[in-house]
Amino acid sequence: MRIFCASLATETNTFSPLRTDFADFKQSFYAPPGAHPETPTLCSGVFPALRRASQDQDFDLIEGTATWAEPGGLLNAETWTYLRDEILDQVRAALPLDAVVLGLHGAMIADGCSDCEGVLLEAVRDIVGSETIVGVTFDPHSHLSQKRVDNADIITVFKEFPHTDFAETGEACVDLVLRALRGEITPVVSAFDVRMMDILPTSQTPMRGFVDRMKAMEEDGTVLSVSAIHGFMAGDSPDLGAKIVVVTDNDKDKGEAIAKCLGEELFSFRGQTKPVFLNAADALRRANSARSGPVVVADVWDNPGGGVAGDSTLLLQEAIKQNLQSAAFGTIWDPMAVRLCHAAGEGATLNLRFGGKTSATAGDPIDAHVTVLRNQRDAVQSFGTSVVPLGDCSVIQLGGIEVVLNSNRSQAFSPDLFTNLGIDITSKKVVVVKSTNHFYGAFADIAAEVLYASVDGPYPNNPRTTPYTRLKRPVWPIVANPFEVAES
Repeated sequence: MRIFCASLATETNTFSPLRTDFADFKQSFYAPPGAHPETPTLCSGVFPALRRASQDQDFDLIEGTATWAEPGGLLNAETWTYLRDEILDQVRAALPLDAVVLGLHGAMIADGCSDCEGVLLEAVRDIVGSETIVGVTFDPHSHLSQKRVDNADIITVFKEFPHTDFAETGEACVDLVLRALRGEITPVVSAFDVRMMDILPTSQTPMRGFVDRMKAMEEDGTVLSVSAIHGFMAGDSPDLGAKIVVVTDNDKDKGEAIAKCLGEELFSFRGQTKPVFLNAADALRRANSARSGPVVVADVWDNPGGGVAGDSTLLLQEAIKQNLQSAAFGTIWDPMAVRLCHAAGEGATLNLRFGGKTSATAGDPIDAHVTVLRNQRDAVQSFGTSVVPLGDCSVIQLGGIEVVLNSNRSQAFSPDLFTNLGIDITSKKVVVVKSTNHFYGAFADIAAEVLYASVDGPYPNNPRTTPYTRLKRPVWPIVANPFEVAES
C-alpha cells in the first residue's frame, strides 16, 4: 500500500488588520518532504502517527510538505496558489495511492477563495479518484463546507478547547484510514448544521460533559468518530458556525440521526457556554486583591491565535494606571522594540515606545522608561509536545510590571513562555496572557484563580454586529430562531 500525507494550515481572521503571506509560513513552521520533526505541530499530528504505523504495518509512506502559519489576516492569492499547487504536484508525483491523509486547520481564507480546504480536498479527490481513501483532520474553530464532506472519507476534529488532543486526533484519523484500507470498515461521513456561533470551551460545563459523551460513543462502538465543529467567528465564511460530524461504518442514516441529535443538544447550550468576562479594570483589581497568587488573567480578544496582532496595550495601560507591583505580561508583539532592547543590552535602561502599532482600536503605544532584564534569540514555548517559536524576545520592566516582547506572533500556551525567559511567575500576584482558552490547560495547575478579561479591540467578538458578507444562512445569535427562518 502507498499512503501520502501533507499538512497546510492557518486560521484566517478576515477582519484583522494583518495580512498573511509565505513569509508567515516560513517563520512559523515549514517542513519540506521528509523534514517534519518527530513531534507534531497543532495541525500535523498525522505525520508522526503515520511514521509509527509504518514501522510495523505493510505500507509505504510518502511525505509531502507540512506547513503552518500563525493565525492572521487574509492570505494572499499568490501564497495560497503556490502552497496548494505544491501539495497537489506532490500528490500527482506519488501516484498510485491507496490513501491520502491531510492535516488541515479548516479556517483558511485566501484572497479570491473562501473555502481553501474544500478546494484542496476536491482537487485531491480529482487526482486520486474515488477508490482512494481520503482522511483529514480539522481544528474545531473552522468552517465545515459541503465540499469537504463530499470529498473526504474520514474527518476527525480536535474535541478539546484548549486543543490538548491534537496529537490524538491525528492518531485517530490514521487508525481509521488504515482500518478502511484493510477492509475492516467502510467509513461514511454525516454532518449536521447547528446554525450557531458561540464560544465553546470544553474546560467547563456544559461542554465538558458533551465532549465526554462524544468520546464514550466512540469507545463503545456506536460510531467510528464524532466531532463538534465550533466555528470561527472572525472568518467571513458562508459556512460560519457550529456543525456536528459523525463517521459511521457504512450507515449514513444512523450517522445523520446521531449528528442531528447531538446538534440539537449543542444548540440548546447557546449563550450558556462561555466563561464570565470581566472588564479590564475589574479583572486586574480582582486579581491584584486576591489573597494568594498568581492569578492568571486572559486578554481574550487580543489573542494572536485568533488572527490579531497581539500588540494591544489596553490591559497593560490599565495595569499601569492601577500601579500593579507584582505582575507579568506575556506577550506584546513588537519586533522593533525587541530590536532596540537587544541593541541596548541586558541591564540597560532606556526610553522605549512599544505596542499599539497595528490597529486604531488596540490602544496607543506605551512610552516608558524601562529596564531590559533579558534578551533571548529564538525563544520558544511549548504546547503539549509541540514547540512554538516566539522569535527573538526581550523582557522589560517598568515599575512592578515585567513584560515579554516577542518578534514572532504567538498566543500564550504554557508557563514556560515566562520561565524560559527567567520570569518566576509563581512569585507574581498577577499574570496576564493573550489567549482565549488555549492557555488554560497548562496554566490552571499553577494559578490560584483564572479570570477572563474582555477588552474590545481588533477582534470581532460579537456576531450580531460583525459585517459578514458571505454568510447567507440564518445563524444564532444573528437570528434568534435560525431553524424557523428560510435561507436567503
